[in-house]
Amino acid sequence: MIPTPAQYTRPTPQNRSPDNHTGQSSGSQLRSTAAVTPDIQLSVIVTLLMMMAYFAGSPVTAQSFSSKTGQLKSEVAEKVQQNHKQTSIMVDKVFSFAELGFHEKETSAYLSSILEEHGFDVEYGISGVETAWLARWGSGEPVIALGSDIDGIPKASQKPGVPWHDPIVEGAPGHGEGHNSGVPLNITAALAVKEVMERENIPGTLILWPGVAEEQLGTKAYYTRDGYFDDVDITIFTHVSSNLSVTWGDAPGTGLISVEYTFEGEAAHSGGSPWRGRSALDAVMLMETGWNYRREHIHPLTRSHSIVTEGGDQPNVVPSRASIWYFFRDITYEGIMDLYETANRTAEGAALMTDTEVSSRILGSAWPRHFNKVVAETMYNNIETVGLPEWSEDDQALARAVQASVGSSQNGLATKLSDLGSPPSSPISGGSDDIGDVSWKVPTVTLRYPSNIPGLPGHHWSNAVSMATPIAHKGVTAGAQVAAMTIIDFLTNPELVEQAWDYYHDVQTAEVTYTPMISEEDKPATHLNTQIMEEYRPLLEPYYFDETRYDSYLEQLGITYPALEQAER
Repeated sequence: MIPTPAQYTRPTPQNRSPDNHTGQSSGSQLRSTAAVTPDIQLSVIVTLLMMMAYFAGSPVTAQSFSSKTGQLKSEVAEKVQQNHKQTSIMVDKVFSFAELGFHEKETSAYLSSILEEHGFDVEYGISGVETAWLARWGSGEPVIALGSDIDGIPKASQKPGVPWHDPIVEGAPGHGEGHNSGVPLNITAALAVKEVMERENIPGTLILWPGVAEEQLGTKAYYTRDGYFDDVDITIFTHVSSNLSVTWGDAPGTGLISVEYTFEGEAAHSGGSPWRGRSALDAVMLMETGWNYRREHIHPLTRSHSIVTEGGDQPNVVPSRASIWYFFRDITYEGIMDLYETANRTAEGAALMTDTEVSSRILGSAWPRHFNKVVAETMYNNIETVGLPEWSEDDQALARAVQASVGSSQNGLATKLSDLGSPPSSPISGGSDDIGDVSWKVPTVTLRYPSNIPGLPGHHWSNAVSMATPIAHKGVTAGAQVAAMTIIDFLTNPELVEQAWDYYHDVQTAEVTYTPMISEEDKPATHLNTQIMEEYRPLLEPYYFDETRYDSYLEQLGITYPALEQAER
């Protein structure tokens, strides 16, 4: 059993530590509800003077802000387009690494080195995770953080541009979720904005970070617990999708807690003296049986699923140790913790029935997500400006061929923008993402960008088909334009930051208090995926993308885009 989660209180500017993990800033005074001190007054005056200088001495009116901001947004969008080739290289390179959670070594080294080359200070190994890092550039406020995931999916190896199952390495991991694309998007956006900030002397700080082991819900709750968002004003998270979109309010889907239960028994010869053994595997099977009976009586919005992670060594030895790993999902924190407590009692019952001992360990967690209305509305204006990419007939042909391969409607790629997403009229169950923890710490949105194909199963080889092709490249560039333009909005309009925090305080957290599911003693489950990567990394290394020899990863693999011959047969 884990300790009861400690109550979490969001730090105010007055009680933040000046030497916190994420830098020297004490946080935006715009969001403080405390009395204004002389120091705060001075800070605000200095910021206003800098903004007035930035607008070249013109009268500072709403119209002048809008005009100058619009010019800068157009400029960063053009810079992103000009960097389309380098963005595509990053996308392809990370695709070729195909690394699972907690082992994104090549991916993290490659992406963080690009930021270091462009003047970012990078802190490595944050929250005790080797492949996690935080890159920071700039000074002052607002502090804007850009995050995205970087891990792959087991057994999802797939040649890009090929609409049937054709793994690069049979059985190896691959980017069957498209997590190879988000941090390249963020880097492209940040570098475009950084160039403008330097020239125009715009105050503000840019932070970039990777979502390590998102598929295990493995790190963002720890980043949040450990203070890496304590001085952040706005977080823009990016995630691959099949349209260009953003939502606000409670998001569809669930939060979860990820728990492994381990039973300890007594070994014996299964044929010679089985009565002397106490089977830990029997306990695992009884727990799973009990839980499956219980699932008949839980709410339809709830989800839970499991795998046996350890089940003994060989049939003629009574298993002295066995483990089972569960995800417990619900649409509310309270519902998640109710499931967790019920599972704990079920585990204890299985241990009693088998005369074994049981312990548990949290392997990951994710709060249900809530996204900021002000940030989302601001971002959606930029989505409407950028619009969807212009898909070629080859792009559409590949999309329709992949859809046919998996039995989906053959509608091709999206050609109409999604509307601004608002809270669903009724709760919708589904997947989880540990960006939820960040969203309860700081005003946050998820920008979804169109680098994948509609109608696919998810966590599947088919979701990797587009992810190192022109479809992914165009989608990432469109997303980077939206992200860069939205950053400019918040850098040049302090009132937007204040409004985002007003929504956070007055609406989002008015009746909900963020309570972490992890304790101070819990540590990230960095042991996960070790054996898989030890087996497959040497087999994948010969296929790493070499951009100095090939124009694209498709060219390196000898694939003519799109490869439709087998699909047509």
